Order: sequence, then structure tokens, then C-alpha cells
Amino acid sequence: MTLRRASCSCGQLHLVCRGEPVRVSMCHCLACQQRTGSAFGVQARFHRDEITALEGRSTRFVRVADSGNSITFHFCPVCGTTVYWELGALPDFIAVAVGAFADPSFPAPRVSIYEKRSHSWALPAELELEHLD
Repeated sequence: MTLRRASCSCGQLHLVCRGEPVRVSMCHCLACQQRTGSAFGVQARFHRDEITALEGRSTRFVRVADSGNSITFHFCPVCGTTVYWELGALPDFIAVAVGAFADPSFPAPRVSIYEKRSHSWALPAELELEHLD
């Protein structure tokens, strides 16, 4: 079984995921752009029971999504890296920032959301699109 370790830049906050993600997606919403400082955010969702280790201190930030659901982001209080988040509407899952795995062979996103807010150069054609404004 595959084990993947994700961590913040300084290594203080980290977790281990067992198995394959149930979904890998990229989000082009403005909130993800601001959170990441990039043109989009990329997440891998895992069943909560597939998180085998979760260690380190995190600072939390709760944001209400356009849907009205809350998202609780966990980031390292030392280096500021967002490592994972909990989706209020999907309590059985944890989303992990794909970049936190630091693994160029990580599975590619298959879903894209908020593409109407994407930068014109940031949308790969082979993704399944979920049309959210």
C-alpha cells in the first residue's frame, strides 16, 4: 500500500496518507489564489481514516465558501505553509495540499473548479470541469 508524507516547508507540521486519494482537483477561485499566492490551488482528498499520522502544531483559519460551507485550513505557525484542510460539508475527508507532498510523480488533477476565474494560461484541456462561478 502506498504511503505518502506531506509536510510544511520547515517540517514541523506533517501527516502521512495511506492509499490513493479519492480525488485530486485544482481550484481557480479567488480565495485559493490568495491563499496559495499562485494562480490556483491543488488538493488531494483522502478519507479521514487514511491519515495514519498527523503531527505538529497548526494554526487554523476558517473560511466560508461560496456554497455557505465552512473550510478549516491548517497551516504551520512557524513557516506559514498550508498543509491540509477540513471541509465542513465532507467531514469524513481531509484535503491535503498537493505541493506539501513535494512529489513530482503525484497523480495529476482530474477535476477543475472555478475555471471562469482562472488565468487564461492556467487551465489544462484534459481536466473534467465542474462549472462553478
